[in-house]
Amino acid sequence: MPAPRPTRIGILVLGIALISLPARARAQQAPHFTPMEVVDGKPYVQVTINGQGPYRFLVDTGTGAQALVTTELADVLHLPVEGRAHLVDPSGQGRQHVEMVRLDSLTVAGVRFTQVRALRHPLAGEDSTCQGLLGFALFRQHLLTLDYPNRRLTLATGRLDPDGEHAVLPFRMPAGVPIVPVRVGGKQAEAQVDSGGVGLSLSQELAARVKFSVGPEVFAKGESLSTRFELQAGKLMGDVQLGRYRFQQPLVEINPAFPLVNLGAAVLVNFTATFDQEHQLMRLDARKKTFHINSLPTPMQLRNAPQPKENPALVPVG
Repeated sequence: MPAPRPTRIGILVLGIALISLPARARAQQAPHFTPMEVVDGKPYVQVTINGQGPYRFLVDTGTGAQALVTTELADVLHLPVEGRAHLVDPSGQGRQHVEMVRLDSLTVAGVRFTQVRALRHPLAGEDSTCQGLLGFALFRQHLLTLDYPNRRLTLATGRLDPDGEHAVLPFRMPAGVPIVPVRVGGKQAEAQVDSGGVGLSLSQELAARVKFSVGPEVFAKGESLSTRFELQAGKLMGDVQLGRYRFQQPLVEINPAFPLVNLGAAVLVNFTATFDQEHQLMRLDARKKTFHINSLPTPMQLRNAPQPKENPALVPVG
């Protein structure tokens, strides 16, 4: 295992505990497709806003809002402010208020959503190359499919049917993001499905109950709005089971700011994942049933490093 990397790290990207009413979409019959760019395991698509664009947006199932637009794009499009939103991180310790803006229309994959409420907030790090993100709540009325192998996003009508938790898993949405059952090193746990995230992360509490063949070792330091902590990485002695799929002795991160397992790009990039929010079901399709995670899609970096002691803020992505 590589030696720990001394890294000066700012704000951990933790997510949004915000549930918005679904945006209205025109009735659709046939499935609608759009190319999906996958960079370091993260999915990006082109969207238009109020008939202008296209703009590059991250698709983030780990965000419980309808959308986020960067401060710069909101100013360029003169998006009207309609109230403020309350953000919290998963640890429940950091909180922040940000402005909400109204998008008269947002079109992705040929589907036009109207009266979308979006967070107005800057993006940083690798996500600063896009102009916003599409949150999980935007797709409440659709079957959303992220097809990583074929680089395609699909929006369709219909429903998923349970199959005894083989390929189709139930999920719950207490904060507007999908949380599914998993087994980690033989221990039952819950995992947030986070297309805006990077690796496979365990909570500190769960990591203390499973065995490692290598590590864990400190590889970085992080901080939220109210706490500072060390990030660790290690190789599990056991496997991670997700429905019928198995990740054999994977390299995992240990993140004390996350209360749940976090399934990011290192996991999702192997699948075609379909989400049915109405019936709270997720289907995973892949050509094989066993996978290995020996490294991250990109070196782990926490984004939006604040100026020392000056009003740090969460970046609500992933």
